[in-house]
Amino acid sequence: MSRTQVLSDVAWARIEPLMPKASPKGGRPFSDHRPIVEGIIWRFRTGSPWRDVPAEFGPWQTVWRRHSELSKDGTWDRIHAELLADADTAGELVWDVSVDSTVNRAHQHATNLPRDTGAESNYRNPREEPPDHAIGRSRGGLSTKIHHLVDGKGGPLVVLVGPGQAGDAPMFPILMSHLRVARRGPGRPRTRPDRVRGDKAYSSRAIRQHLRDRDIVSVIPEPSDQQGHRKRRGSRGGRPVTYDRHDYKGRNVVERGFNEDKQWRGLATRYDKLARNYRGGAVLRAITIWLKRL
Repeated sequence: MSRTQVLSDVAWARIEPLMPKASPKGGRPFSDHRPIVEGIIWRFRTGSPWRDVPAEFGPWQTVWRRHSELSKDGTWDRIHAELLADADTAGELVWDVSVDSTVNRAHQHATNLPRDTGAESNYRNPREEPPDHAIGRSRGGLSTKIHHLVDGKGGPLVVLVGPGQAGDAPMFPILMSHLRVARRGPGRPRTRPDRVRGDKAYSSRAIRQHLRDRDIVSVIPEPSDQQGHRKRRGSRGGRPVTYDRHDYKGRNVVERGFNEDKQWRGLATRYDKLARNYRGGAVLRAITIWLKRL
């Protein structure tokens, strides 16, 4: 395998049948997808400008446009969903999930589009471009967040993006609503994990009630301010929060997953103007991770 090639022949054979035959806008059928997909991976892996994509992958305009189309029409999401179904069937998907987010700096080339920073966006349809382009201002400047829901081995199950200053807790029910793993055979897609591990940012009554209602074990510690507030209220404050401290150590898989994501420089720093295209790169990274496990 060459330095510029990431996908093995076996990996490409898995995803090639899932690639579209032609653009939804019409026109001639697509030629061989493989060099284009390798070019997209090369760009996100190196963090280079699209114009610097080597000519061996094809014209850089074609590489960029194909990625934009595949991100918008849901091709990356469909491939990811198929791999999750294969992993679940093979017993490779562990339903003890962890949740977290990571803040990534937005490069100045990603922040020069007009955006409505006060817009209310729930990000329930990740293929629709939000008014703020998932860019917000946090302590480090303009930034964006990648939100992950991962399985017990760190494999990404749900990938969403949001503005860097936004809280994690409001994103949790949206992440859970996107968790759908199809079954190979009869039966509905699985949407309920056995347990959810999260840090103190996800400690809220709403989240704990949501997990209780669905009979999901909550492994989320309670921050000190919430403990003090509960104690001041006395009997009205409710019972102390309990969780399995030993099991909570398994949450480190999501942190390790972010480290693996950021091996791709185009994800560690956001260079894409559109949130949809940046998320498409993050989903493509999830695809390559699952291809290695299957």
